[in-house]
Amino acid sequence: MGMERIIGKTAAALMAFAASGAFQLAHAELQKGEAAPPFTAQASLGGKVFSFSLEDALKKGPVVLYFYPAAFTKGCTIEAHLFADAADKFRDDYRATVIGVSHDSIETLNKFSVSECRSKFPVAADGDRKIMTKYDARMTVLPMADRVSYVIEPDGKIWYSYQSMDPSQHVNNTLRALDDYQKTHPAQN
Repeated sequence: MGMERIIGKTAAALMAFAASGAFQLAHAELQKGEAAPPFTAQASLGGKVFSFSLEDALKKGPVVLYFYPAAFTKGCTIEAHLFADAADKFRDDYRATVIGVSHDSIETLNKFSVSECRSKFPVAADGDRKIMTKYDARMTVLPMADRVSYVIEPDGKIWYSYQSMDPSQHVNNTLRALDDYQKTHPAQN
């Protein structure tokens, strides 16, 4: 059994233990009205690497930034499928850019962006964990991201944040947050 497979199985077991509520995974995420830390990262969309800039994405509209623990794990695959299924709605209804962030290598994300994200939205590599740390989305026990989603306004402020290891509500919650944002900012639509 290769070292990568052993690490993957160990991480999956620890994440299952963490999801049971036996210990706290992360500290509080950034809150509404706080400034979203700017970042640029290597990202992959449809298996093609590019430089993702939060600043550039915000010029087009709101950004849905979501952190996930590890590509190809059960919960992260479920979440990627849900975001892929809703990608057109994010773009067409809210002019929102979706970006996922994990500690995975760009090589892993090239594969994940095609198979699990279905080439619908990019995923960014945060190998040094600087982005997840700035966004208070880092697990306290494991060296990976907690499952945290943000909606960031075009002015760079946090509009909404949500933390839960359960991947099932991140898409629905961010869509509702964008709907609320759109209702309170009609001139920007």
